[in-house]
Amino acid sequence: MDVRDVVLDTNVFVAAGFRARSRSGEVLDLVRAGRLRHVWHDDTARETQRILGMIPRLSWVAVAGLFRPEDRHASPLDRAAFAVVPDRADRKFAALAATTNAWLVTADDDLLGVRDALANLGVTVLRPSQVLGQVGE
Repeated sequence: MDVRDVVLDTNVFVAAGFRARSRSGEVLDLVRAGRLRHVWHDDTARETQRILGMIPRLSWVAVAGLFRPEDRHASPLDRAAFAVVPDRADRKFAALAATTNAWLVTADDDLLGVRDALANLGVTVLRPSQVLGQVGE
């Protein structure tokens, strides 16, 4: 079985934190099971940690193990190429997905709304439910 690389937007962690049995929770379960490999960058990890820390019911500690050192992408990201993404803070996720040839998994309308433009830049943007359909539940 091939393991697919994914970049997980912060909203996937938030949704899974509130509902472990949600589609986002199931995606995190696939990462834990080794069926998906969560590719991350220091910038994406920092954002996820910051956002989870702002929401009382959520915890960075609960997901920190999904940021495995061997799956860290350490090179700088070229965010400028992703100006098509309206929210500047989301550009790092698109840049990381393009650089690593990973699927970008999100429920963010800013990213989903420019899905076709991102596809032209080599980024496949999928909702968690679409990932489950591709990988199999």
